[in-house]
Amino acid sequence: MLARWRTVVCPHRSNSQRQDAATLTTDFFARFEAECLPRIAAAISQHDRRVQLHTLPAEAPGRPPRLRVTGDGPPDLRRHPYALDITLAWDGLEVQRLFAAGGEVRFAGYLAALPAKLRAWQEPRGIDLRSLSQADPAILIGGLDFEH
Repeated sequence: MLARWRTVVCPHRSNSQRQDAATLTTDFFARFEAECLPRIAAAISQHDRRVQLHTLPAEAPGRPPRLRVTGDGPPDLRRHPYALDITLAWDGLEVQRLFAAGGEVRFAGYLAALPAKLRAWQEPRGIDLRSLSQADPAILIGGLDFEH
């Protein structure tokens, strides 16, 4: 005998439920800023201690905070015309997934893979970490996930 399925239409969320959802997202981003960004910064600084790392607040509500990577080497040794100024921005849903089951394992794998990711980002984006220079005045690497 086939089971009968009943479709249930969920009522619209009330204002307080919408507020709770926004607060939940904000809490994920606050946790990301407090728990994850320092670990990402530490992994990057281990790769190159000459860079400066700055946490940037979210650009807008519902977006995670970002990480700015800057550095300035001797101008005569630069491969590209501009000093290093990169902003790393992660996808909001990916940030939320970090706090679900298996998130810590994903994040640990991401941190381990980060040096290779940094190397891979250089050529296509006109970045040279060795000389702390880049082809454009500012570079945004956005929509990042935590895959390795």
